[in-house]
Amino acid sequence: MNWKDTYTKIFLKQAEVAISSTNIKLYSRKWWQNIRNKDIGGLRLTDEGFDFCKNTLDLKMYEIPFPKNNPITTETIIFLDQFITCPYYLSQKSIFVTDEKKSMELHLFSGDLQKYGLTKAISRYD
Repeated sequence: MNWKDTYTKIFLKQAEVAISSTNIKLYSRKWWQNIRNKDIGGLRLTDEGFDFCKNTLDLKMYEIPFPKNNPITTETIIFLDQFITCPYYLSQKSIFVTDEKKSMELHLFSGDLQKYGLTKAISRYD
């Protein structure tokens, strides 16, 4: 199952936009950073996708600020792509997630995405 297509269909339905293969393809490219089909992850929103979810759909978004002087690395973004299982958005200062449980997990790591990703990766291999 491709979660991006599923979320895209739900978002279109909530916005009362016709659910067609053309619209799914069009909006998937507008709303998701990673347009490749994946079974797990890949739910990072673009600026336009975040704006649509927050303002048009009025989805509850949980903001988790990053610790100061903790840069986001490419490795961290790859970890997030694998382990964040709900639509999310990265800004310069924080991450926004649509899942309350995931928000709590990230808060427990004080917003340190690198530690979060490494912990998730290690626990996957245990």
